Amino acid sequence: MSTGAFSTDELRSIVAEVLAELAGAGDATKPASAAPSSRPAARAESSSERTATGTGGGGTNVNIEVSDPTVPEERHRIGVKDPANPSGLVNLAASTSARLAVGRAGPRPPTRSVLLFGADHAVTQDAIFGDVPTELLERFGLFTVQTRVTSQDEFLLRPDLGRELDDDARRMVQEKCTKKPQVQIVVGDGLSAAAVTNNLPQIYPVLEQGLRDAGLTLGTPFFVRFCRVGVINDINDIVGADVVMLLIGERPGLGVADAMSVYSGWRPTAGKTDAHRDVICMITENGGTNPLEAGAFVVEHVKKVMKHQASGVELRLEESGSR
Repeated sequence: MSTGAFSTDELRSIVAEVLAELAGAGDATKPASAAPSSRPAARAESSSERTATGTGGGGTNVNIEVSDPTVPEERHRIGVKDPANPSGLVNLAASTSARLAVGRAGPRPPTRSVLLFGADHAVTQDAIFGDVPTELLERFGLFTVQTRVTSQDEFLLRPDLGRELDDDARRMVQEKCTKKPQVQIVVGDGLSAAAVTNNLPQIYPVLEQGLRDAGLTLGTPFFVRFCRVGVINDINDIVGADVVMLLIGERPGLGVADAMSVYSGWRPTAGKTDAHRDVICMITENGGTNPLEAGAFVVEHVKKVMKHQASGVELRLEESGSR
């Protein structure tokens, strides 16, 4: 196994050499100037805390092996020692994916928790900075356009630019897209390319077939790079659809990096906000709604939007008879 630029054996050797040097620095035969200044002695570890897997200079046994913190049994392991209500704590931790009952090592989080956080952060970085495979987009006949964002860093810092198509994108949408369809499907990378890569093959055919079976006309689908939800306003100012549906990657977190959301709105246009939109979120096989099931649910929702000619808060008012 490799850890960074060093192998496990090399790391063992380095740790053993450092420990040997530290042990030698406290040797009474060495000059006083070589000894470290007054410091508290390290607490002796019991045999259960340190397992002999490698021996370096000075006979020090060091174990740097740790279990994989991302496997389910480790991710959800209760780390609190001697809890007052063990069963209650287990039930509480099982009710959410949030990091509960991780325990502590003195004033700090335990090594297992720190490693898990680092692993989840790495997964998040891969999702955010990844790209949707060109082959997947071609498979569903999606041409690609881009927002006014020019780089991934700018995408994270300037969400406003991700809500507007650039000039080339506006021209391509104008030239290639059918105008005034009942439903316009758009796919965007958002904050997780992995969400599109992992879920589009399952959900897209369900959406397309279900909407056609409902007798709805579909526009020309396409993919938006560096996409934010508000771009549907800009898109619909060009295509003029009754409903615009955006399949987009959600913000990753807690080890789930491939969740997709489907945002939709009735005749979105400049000035409309989240209050005018609906969203079906956490579409993933990793602890969320299965993309096949979600696709069927989205189709039923679009039929409801078409019936009431409203979305977001206005749809709730229509359904409740308040309007």
